[in-house]
Amino acid sequence: MIRYRRLTHFDVDTFVEEVLVKDGEWLPGTPETLKGSYVFVCSHGSRDRRCGVCGPPLITRFREEIELHGLQGKVSVSPCSHIGEHKYAGNVIIFGPNFNRKVTGHWYGYVAPEDVPVLLEQHIGKGEILDWLWRGQMGLSEEQQKKSQELRLHLNGETNVGKSATELTQPKEREMNTSVCRSQVEIGGCCQENRNSSCCQNAVFIEKLNSPDLNEMAAKETTDKKKSSRNLLSGINSGKGASTRKVCAMPTWFQSWEREDTYAAFAVVCAAVSVGIAYSCYKQLR
Repeated sequence: MIRYRRLTHFDVDTFVEEVLVKDGEWLPGTPETLKGSYVFVCSHGSRDRRCGVCGPPLITRFREEIELHGLQGKVSVSPCSHIGEHKYAGNVIIFGPNFNRKVTGHWYGYVAPEDVPVLLEQHIGKGEILDWLWRGQMGLSEEQQKKSQELRLHLNGETNVGKSATELTQPKEREMNTSVCRSQVEIGGCCQENRNSSCCQNAVFIEKLNSPDLNEMAAKETTDKKKSSRNLLSGINSGKGASTRKVCAMPTWFQSWEREDTYAAFAVVCAAVSVGIAYSCYKQLR
């Protein structure tokens, strides 16, 4: 992967023509080769409410797991704008080198916070695709993607590409019954087709978070998470690991706040102050 700096919206047309079409160089800046894996989560709430609800908890969980297992500098996660098909929220795209050192981009849909440890362990750690969440690979045609999935399923002992998510191999954490979670259709993308995600953001679920049974279960899961943290870190490095489950909280506006947003807000404040000073000077001169 390559990072290009000093690129503005005025340069987009020229950049696409010179770099992407002609496979040339971008003269204004020196390309920087990137290492590691880059995760992009659709959090475009103004485009579709489901992405705004499901995206921030995913980003929070990714950052927690990255910090917990010491993967800073190796795995980066950022929110992104709409990437299509918001009915599959949470939408996640992972870019990174495979075992052949070739950079690939894989798109996952219906991703919930409890899927994050599995993505880190299997996809990023071992280079294995999670077919029950997989939606496609960047740069491949539809036919190529079908053949790629058929080959994977064949190697895993599966021959029916059309099998449902519940029939495919799934992590043990999905065996837990989470029928308490029943999100409304309008914002229920992150609950997945089989409705077994703990990140269904609706009023009924939030009310049930206060129940003693659910609080006791959450406390137990927190304890289990601490016990399994070493195992998951070992799994990312050696191909063995464990995954945990977490009940996510309602997203807040600052969860998707980025450094660029800080700069933009600072610029707006400075502009407002400048206008105020200019108006004050104008009144004094009169």
